[in-house]
Amino acid sequence: MQLSAAPYEERLTAPRTWWLISFLVGVSMALVLLPFGTLPMLGGLAGGTAVAAVAASSYGSVRIRVVGDSLIAGEAKIPLAALGEAEVLDAEEARAWRTHKADPRAFLLLRAYIPTALRVEVTDPQDPTPYLYLSTREPERLAQALRTQTPA
Repeated sequence: MQLSAAPYEERLTAPRTWWLISFLVGVSMALVLLPFGTLPMLGGLAGGTAVAAVAASSYGSVRIRVVGDSLIAGEAKIPLAALGEAEVLDAEEARAWRTHKADPRAFLLLRAYIPTALRVEVTDPQDPTPYLYLSTREPERLAQALRTQTPA
C-alpha cells in the first residue's frame, strides 16, 4: 500500500526575529536575577530563553493541510464538499478582511506576521460560519490544492 502525499501542507512558523526576542527575554530574566548571584542569573538566562522559545514555537506550529477530502486548518477539520470559492488576498485586502470587512462568525486562522491570506466561502447550509480566513504564505498554491481536491 502506497501512502499518498498531501497536495498542500504548510506550517505557519514564527519569524526569525521572534527567536532573537526569545533570547532577549532570557537576558532580561538574567538581569532581574543578577542581584541574587551568578547561578540564579544563569538559571534566569536559560529558563527565560527556554520559556519564550517554547511560546514562539508553539504559536508558530499551526499547520494548514489539504488531505484527502478535508481541509485541516489548525484544530479545524472541514470537508471540502462544504467549501465554496477560494479568494486569494494580497496584503492590503487581507488586512481589510482582518479588520473592517471581518464577520464575527467567520473562522480565522490568523497570523499577523504573514501578510497574505486565503478567504474560502463555506457553502454548508447547516454551518453558520460564512467563510474561512486562512493566513498563508502561498495563497495561490492553497487555492489550487482546494480546487483540484474538491469532489465534483
